[in-house]
Amino acid sequence: MTVLDSDLHLVDFAATDPNDLQVKVSQAIDAANDFLDTLATEVDKPNTQVGAEQALADVLAFDHINLALDRNWGVLSHLNSVMSNDEIRHVHHELLPKLSAYGTRVGQHQPLFSRYQAIVNDTSFFATLEPARARAIELALQSFELSGVALPKAEQETYAEIQSKLSTLSATFSDHILDATQAFALPLSSEQLAGLTESGLALLADAGEQYKARQLADGKLTQAQIDTLPTPYYVASLNIPVYLAVMTHADDRQLRETLYRACVTRASEFDTHTNSKGESLNNADIMSQILALREQKARLLGFNNYAEVSLSTKMADSVDEVERFLRNLADKATPTAKADLVQLQECARDYGITELQPWDNAYIAEKVKQNKFSLSQEAIRPYFPLPKVIDGLFAIVERLYGIKVQEHSDSVSRWHDDVLFYQLFDADDSLIGGFYFDLFARSGKRGGAWMSGFQARYRHDETGYQQLPVCFMVGNFTPALEGKPSLLTHDEVLTLFHEFGHGLHHLLTQVTVGDVAGVNGVEWDAVELPSQFMENWAWESDGIALISSHVETGEPLPKAKLDALLAAKNFQSGMQTLRQIEFALFDLLIHAHTPALDYAGILATLDAVRNDIAMMKTPDYNRFANGFSHIFAGGYAAGYYSYKWAELLSADAFSKFEEDGIFNPITGKAFRDTILSVGGSLPAKINFENFRGRSASIDALLRHSGFSGTNTVAANTQSNREVS
Repeated sequence: MTVLDSDLHLVDFAATDPNDLQVKVSQAIDAANDFLDTLATEVDKPNTQVGAEQALADVLAFDHINLALDRNWGVLSHLNSVMSNDEIRHVHHELLPKLSAYGTRVGQHQPLFSRYQAIVNDTSFFATLEPARARAIELALQSFELSGVALPKAEQETYAEIQSKLSTLSATFSDHILDATQAFALPLSSEQLAGLTESGLALLADAGEQYKARQLADGKLTQAQIDTLPTPYYVASLNIPVYLAVMTHADDRQLRETLYRACVTRASEFDTHTNSKGESLNNADIMSQILALREQKARLLGFNNYAEVSLSTKMADSVDEVERFLRNLADKATPTAKADLVQLQECARDYGITELQPWDNAYIAEKVKQNKFSLSQEAIRPYFPLPKVIDGLFAIVERLYGIKVQEHSDSVSRWHDDVLFYQLFDADDSLIGGFYFDLFARSGKRGGAWMSGFQARYRHDETGYQQLPVCFMVGNFTPALEGKPSLLTHDEVLTLFHEFGHGLHHLLTQVTVGDVAGVNGVEWDAVELPSQFMENWAWESDGIALISSHVETGEPLPKAKLDALLAAKNFQSGMQTLRQIEFALFDLLIHAHTPALDYAGILATLDAVRNDIAMMKTPDYNRFANGFSHIFAGGYAAGYYSYKWAELLSADAFSKFEEDGIFNPITGKAFRDTILSVGGSLPAKINFENFRGRSASIDALLRHSGFSGTNTVAANTQSNREVS
């Protein structure tokens, strides 16, 4: 087994036990609380005034003490996302109130707050600090204010109660989505399989084997009964690869509607499933409670609504600014979206569909691609075997940034056999950090894709301790089946590039102040810049040449298929843009509304936004909001607009490569030095302008999206993080 650099501080997942993690988290909180008690005792001494130098020493010591908490809670949270079971979930949720109480105590701890104030108030001392440390202190002071440090004691206690309730409610919201997703299983008849591709059938057969195993384990079927079932046994599920296979290719329109309805009613009043305790999975009441608590928190802190709280730490200045940005972009996208819809409707009539419905969109879109562009996702899937895509991705970033990747999966302990581990090296062969890929859908894993900045780059000079950055990059791709490697759709390729962009942002930082290293401390509406930026190389013909190779023949993607793929790049871009704006506006408006909305108000707001923005009518039973984990269980509350905001930045940044050459190493080095390396140590607006030499323009976004006209839309782009 290869001996890996000790500064990676890798986790021995094989020896990781949830109960041990619970003990370690509790011990870490106790140790940190003891330190805070010591600070409070010192302040109580007569004539005690802590100087800036001692204050900084105390801050650094406290940061170092918190490493153990960050690490052990980070491991437990990660396992709860990728290997969830009753034991892990129980331990995770049992710790939430204690963690919330600790976080609130830190944010309201006057002696600790006074240390930060002492550093800033000594202006001559503050001026000597490295920029990253100064930025971290400024952000910490902002965090204290948003944690209620200035509130009276009674209101601080109310704040603490709110935070505790919110952490528990968000976790339950997420549980309900995972449980509802996994509870749905629909065995299919042979007639319902018409139109499905070979890879789709393989996915359904694999889902069938998992279904049999669950039925046997739950005592719902005996082995004798299972033996009577046909082989292969095809089962449809709501796991994304299976769901998309059916929605894109199944000729049976009723089947598509059944799956669509099951998906958009998860965790709602229409969902009759229960969890292992027999409890309802309906998120309706949880959503209204979360909004009410967030509004209460905002009022305590002196804001008018929670959207203002959220935007106080972002690039955007106000709710009005964000709403103008979204609605103006919607105006630009609408003509294209109308044309997109007409195109679908015309094709739908050729297949006997007189009134296009949401469950027809993916199916008809695939027919249009085949007919108009001679492009089939299934026809190009064999050209994107995952190992080739990964190798090509690594080749691209080596050319851009001079970095090299080496796999060391067999040398490390992993949480699942499918997980891969890599080390990242700089041009001089020095080790930069490490990362894990966990890319396939499976039971017990939450849906979607994300990068978790598990371990930030960090150095503690007093003890000589240092750690290199390590992150987890997670997806839910089609697994390897029938002896072949995983074959990706181009959409899955884009997702991999997206998450790897987040990973590079985390890994390539040169900042050793953990709070602003990598993605830490980066404004939320700028954090998607490096990820969306990375997707561009999966659209460029020179990039595609590096990531494509037929799984059987090894031939590159033929020119005809490449031309078709590139020609279809902006296919349905208008409707897709409006869909993202619909989600973003809904998120913004429910968090800007006072008083806080109840469930009926939440649904009414979503309906109103759809009436303004959407091209197609949505069925009355659609309960998308009940599964909107980004805003009710993630970090995107009143911040989902960040995807479009950062897309403007990423398109403008990539236009520099279009001007200089997409593999221009000088431009690549400039992007690394001004964006990726500095993390949150400078405001994102400054980082962008340092790279681009000017403020951001929307022209590139409009061009990349295929929208006509280039009139500028008004947009002033003035802890471990998990980003999707």
